[in-house]
Amino acid sequence: MIEPNNDRLTSGTFITFSGNCKKALSFYQSCFGGRLQFETFEEELHGYAEMPVVSGSLVSDRVIIHGSDLVHNEGRKLGNYISIFLYCKNTYDRKELIKKLEFDKKNLIAKNSDDQKLIEVTDAFDVGWILAV
Repeated sequence: MIEPNNDRLTSGTFITFSGNCKKALSFYQSCFGGRLQFETFEEELHGYAEMPVVSGSLVSDRVIIHGSDLVHNEGRKLGNYISIFLYCKNTYDRKELIKKLEFDKKNLIAKNSDDQKLIEVTDAFDVGWILAV
């Protein structure tokens, strides 16, 4: 896994993608820039179309996201109890980020009002984002 290049404690987000980790982290790299790294299985794994990602990391100036295709025994469950919080420099920065997160997502609804402090967005990978200004 890629580790940040600083001496501070850093918080990251871990997301289980269940089969599309490489696609998801590559998408987030197109949104945030940064460095990607993937560790995959050496051989095919039953139930996966591609070589599953054991662990993947995206480290950028704005976010650190770790992920995997491997799910818990009970499976991946979507929920509304967790979202990624990201502070945006200003409303223009937030609008640009929303455009990037909208890529390849049909019917993405983001109530984009400049007077709101927080806006919630769900991307094409069913990951929730709270974007603040």
